[in-house]
Amino acid sequence: MMSIKAFTLVSAVERELLMGDKERVNIECVECCGRDLYVGTNDCFVYHFLLEERPVPAGPATFTATKQLQRHLGFKKPVNELRAASALNRLLVLCDNSISLVNMLNLEPVPSGARIKGAATFALNENPVSGDPFCVEVCIISVKRRTIQMFLVYEDRVQIVKEVSTAEQPLAVAVDGHFLCLALTTQYIIHNYSTGVSQDLFPYCSEERPPIVKRIGRQEFLLAGPGGLGMFATVAGISQRAPVHWSENVIGAAVSFPYVIALDDEFITVHSMLDQQQKQTLPFKEGHILQDFEGRVIVATSKGVYILVPLPLEKQIQDLLASRRVEEALVLAKGARRNIPKEKFQVMYRRILQQAGFIQFAQLQFLEAKELFRSGQLDVRELISLYPFLLPTSSSFTRSHPPLHEYADLNQLTQGDQEKMAKCKCFLMSYLNEVRSTEVANGYKEDIDTALLKLYAEADHDSLLDLLVTENFCLLTDSAAWLEKHKKYFALGLLYHYNNQDAAAVQLWVNIVNGDVQDSTRSDLYEYIVDFLTYCLDEELVWAYADWVLQKSEEVGVQVFTKRPLDEQQKNSFNPDDIINCLKKYPKALVKYLEHLVIDKRLQKEEYHTHLAVLYLEEVLQQRASASGKGAEATETQAKLRRLLQKSDLYRVHFLLERLQGAGLPMESAILHGKLGEHEKALHILVHELQDFAAAEDYCLWCSEGRDPPHRQHLFHTLLAIYLRAGPAAHELAVAAVDLLNRHATEFDAAQVLQMLPDTWSVQLLCPFLMGAMRDSIHARRTMQVALGLARSENLIYTYDKMKLKGSSIRLSDKKLCQICQNPFCEPVFVRYPNGGLVHTHCAVSRHTNPSSSSPGTRT
Repeated sequence: MMSIKAFTLVSAVERELLMGDKERVNIECVECCGRDLYVGTNDCFVYHFLLEERPVPAGPATFTATKQLQRHLGFKKPVNELRAASALNRLLVLCDNSISLVNMLNLEPVPSGARIKGAATFALNENPVSGDPFCVEVCIISVKRRTIQMFLVYEDRVQIVKEVSTAEQPLAVAVDGHFLCLALTTQYIIHNYSTGVSQDLFPYCSEERPPIVKRIGRQEFLLAGPGGLGMFATVAGISQRAPVHWSENVIGAAVSFPYVIALDDEFITVHSMLDQQQKQTLPFKEGHILQDFEGRVIVATSKGVYILVPLPLEKQIQDLLASRRVEEALVLAKGARRNIPKEKFQVMYRRILQQAGFIQFAQLQFLEAKELFRSGQLDVRELISLYPFLLPTSSSFTRSHPPLHEYADLNQLTQGDQEKMAKCKCFLMSYLNEVRSTEVANGYKEDIDTALLKLYAEADHDSLLDLLVTENFCLLTDSAAWLEKHKKYFALGLLYHYNNQDAAAVQLWVNIVNGDVQDSTRSDLYEYIVDFLTYCLDEELVWAYADWVLQKSEEVGVQVFTKRPLDEQQKNSFNPDDIINCLKKYPKALVKYLEHLVIDKRLQKEEYHTHLAVLYLEEVLQQRASASGKGAEATETQAKLRRLLQKSDLYRVHFLLERLQGAGLPMESAILHGKLGEHEKALHILVHELQDFAAAEDYCLWCSEGRDPPHRQHLFHTLLAIYLRAGPAAHELAVAAVDLLNRHATEFDAAQVLQMLPDTWSVQLLCPFLMGAMRDSIHARRTMQVALGLARSENLIYTYDKMKLKGSSIRLSDKKLCQICQNPFCEPVFVRYPNGGLVHTHCAVSRHTNPSSSSPGTRT
């Protein structure tokens, strides 16, 4: 059992005020209506008191009762029950099995003397069905056996409306609309007196203890069940709440939401309707009356009347939170919703959620704390402020008052435990990362992002860089100082860049690469700087660090110029001539840049093509002269040179030929002679100097690429002539000639070739050539025959059309008009269009369109 102080017992009517020195006078019943308190005694008196409530700031309210008057009812029997009907200004008094009507103010009986006779007990219908505001519905248990009667009570008369018979003797009753909740001798039932339908609830032995039947809300009742259970039942015969466990000897019960209050011989116990737990126990001996009146709970002994004053729910909740009983506090807070105005409840409930969140946080229950903070819409700065130095110095935040927790900072909360502190920091990192992009962060994103940056930096967390390269609101001054303190210089550079201070960022990164400051965040920081400058729009900044990046690595550094974005290249923000001038000190970088201009961008400028060819040539010559050889590199560079010489038509051929004199580069010389159209010289070099017959064939192919077939045929005939000019003695050249003919039979004029060949060569040797030539010749002949046949067919069609047109007669008279000039024909000479129109010959010459159509006509 978890105790809580929910009520305080306060005296309302002292014994002396009620009965003076009369020892034998006992209280039998009480009724309270607003400030009016009525007490019925065993000597047939009714007392009327006026209650005055006096609130006390530091404690429960006190009550003062002032006696207004007292009235003897004229019987020698006790007053059994009192019920106020304030709408009628009447008090219903049960005495000697008779219900009388008396005036609430002067306690005088009504002049008509109206009363209800034969009543053992009665109950008012607090959910009336009559609809008449000037009457009260009363249900009585009749002294007649097993009978219930329904009455309408007016100011001065009563009217019976229904009589219901029961299977057993009813002992207690409560009413809601048409439904009666009855305690019979052995069980509880729900009876609809309108339809006559009854439903059993559960058994109950009235011989062991008296029954309790109490209406606690619309269509819901509280009953004393077996085994010391307080059972809830609806008019549908079901229970929507779990039962509460109270004493076996309960003699009275009342409801003050969210509590059920029970009275037994020695105690008043308070039970929660929300979690069914007993919350409070108050010693109270000799009590025999417990009733609630419009939210006010009154208990009485035979000698005195007391009021159970509830503590404010908010005070109860705060007490629970102070005891770290978070779940109970939240349950109680939710239950208080029905008794508090909506706006006030929302403010209160949010604060309670926030307090509960800090309690869970202090116990390292981070998942629970996070949900409570979210639900309570916590100003996240309340949480950040627990961590020293995380809030920016410029932040105007002040903690909530009254405070949401009792901790000055994280050190006090964790009592210096470093492991707990690390867990708390890890939680804050996670929580801030989640809320920074939500509505929770609106208005103070700078505080959140700055705190997150500080946490990441201190913990050496990978997410620090992610934070800085995406949209963030980190305050520069605080963040820069913190990053510098934790030696996060690369991250500091990112922070400068995000705040448009690229020069400071690059200088800081350069210092890291140079070793002036230590930061191992990125092992590829040099490449990162090159990439950063490549995409940098600040030309001055790029030029300022161009020499530095090139000195570190020419091949990588030149990317600052070669890999700039296409859109920037199109703007021509960097002049190629300026870049070339800068790169003169860096030969490798210069070659890379010229390759970029010539090969990648395909700039059609002779200067760049010639410059690149010269650099290739110089490198090739340098490599050939080197003692170590470096054959692979020489081959690669030579391949680049040859490819450039072959593909480009822009470089200065004569200039390069002069540079090649005596250089021992016959292949390159051959390519240059080819560019000048000196094909025989080029082929002579390839055949006689290099003896590279495959290269000679390739020369014929690339030199004739994109040219007409006769040009290619001329090149192959030239090569064949060179091969055959050496005579039969040159066996290698003869073999090359045969291979050339057999591989490229279609490139030759077979008739000319046969005249050139030595008579000693056999047909078998030239079989592939002859077959290819024959096949090509036959193919060409047949193709021409097909073309000729098609032309003849087309001509035949046109001839037929013409004959058809000539076969029809045309009548010409001086009344016929030319359809172009609209003048008559003066001689029998005309032009006829396919649509039948006739025009003068001179008009047809000057106009070639059909007079009746916008499309051209065909003259016949």
